[in-house]
Amino acid sequence: MNRTGRYLLAIHALTRRGTSPIRTKAVAEELDRSQAAVTEKFKRLDDAGLVAYEPYRGVTLTEAGRSRAVTTRRVYAIVLWFYRSVLKIDSCEAEAMKVAEALGPSAANRLTEVVPSGVYSTVSIEDVPLAVPRDETLEGV
Repeated sequence: MNRTGRYLLAIHALTRRGTSPIRTKAVAEELDRSQAAVTEKFKRLDDAGLVAYEPYRGVTLTEAGRSRAVTTRRVYAIVLWFYRSVLKIDSCEAEAMKVAEALGPSAANRLTEVVPSGVYSTVSIEDVPLAVPRDETLEGV
């Protein structure tokens, strides 16, 4: 996974709150990014078939985009569970998101297959930290 997952999660969360299409400004605010950066990402997501982007209107998730957002949320929830339950670290949401984003698709899919759904079903999409300060990296994770 990568930051694409975070954009898809933001769009998915905003859609669940009842607005569609999702405006650039809403995602920019949710992710603490500039509107120009979000517009560029929307274009790339559209090219990848993950969203349907209409300039000046916004985006909607395609079925592939929605599926990827759900998988990202599941992987994040599994990593968060591991930090909290196995490692006994409580304040780990941002770090868990970075770890989840660093996983490749095969590892992410495998995690969702082998970890029981009860582990991650308690994490709401609204619990997923979307905005992480721009200068944070995966160093030390």
